[in-house]
Amino acid sequence: PMAITFDRGPISFRRSIHVRPMYNIIGVVKNVVMTSPFEPVKPIMYGFLKEYGSVLQIRTNPKLSMSAALAKIKPVYDKYDPESPFDYHFVDAEFGKKFATEERVGKLAGVFTVLAILISSLGLFGMAAFVAEQRKKEIGVRKVLGASVVGLWRLLSTEFVVLVFISLLIAIPLSNYFMKQWLLHYTYRVPLPWWIFAITGVGAILLTLATVSWQTIKASLANPVNSLKSE
Repeated sequence: PMAITFDRGPISFRRSIHVRPMYNIIGVVKNVVMTSPFEPVKPIMYGFLKEYGSVLQIRTNPKLSMSAALAKIKPVYDKYDPESPFDYHFVDAEFGKKFATEERVGKLAGVFTVLAILISSLGLFGMAAFVAEQRKKEIGVRKVLGASVVGLWRLLSTEFVVLVFISLLIAIPLSNYFMKQWLLHYTYRVPLPWWIFAITGVGAILLTLATVSWQTIKASLANPVNSLKSE
């Protein structure tokens, strides 16, 4: 039976043929990934043979819905090949199957990334609470001497931001190197722009500030009498 594939390219038949002098070359097309997307494009020839065709590729009208297009194609197919079932596939779905492993790895990486962010945020939150408790008397003394809430928040948050900034200086070059090494395994790949790492760094700093601000502001707003009454 003949399998039909729908895409947005022209109608064509795919079959291995022997070049003979009677065949005329009517055009040259750009490189098209027909086999594995992880390998370079190999030379391929498209031949139009009236007597046989294993795969028929049809470009549908973008103005029509797919159900309406199928309703128009099926009667024509049944007219010329009534013995074969009307079996069709979509190019985007078939091509997407080639990236099933990459999509699975991407989903798993996303799940573990969310878990890592949650665990890191909990760690930062606990560390901020511990530091605020350890420096409770210092904060009380600074408030008595006229320190503002914003100044105390800046004092306590700067230490965490500096640590995160140092970790970014180590992590960004390493991640850039390993990502480029990983992308080298693919024939077709995208470059790694600098703004991806910039957004990641800014996001990490903002997440750190959002995590530790609750404890630092809480400690800054506390009554200094409660922390200094035992002194």
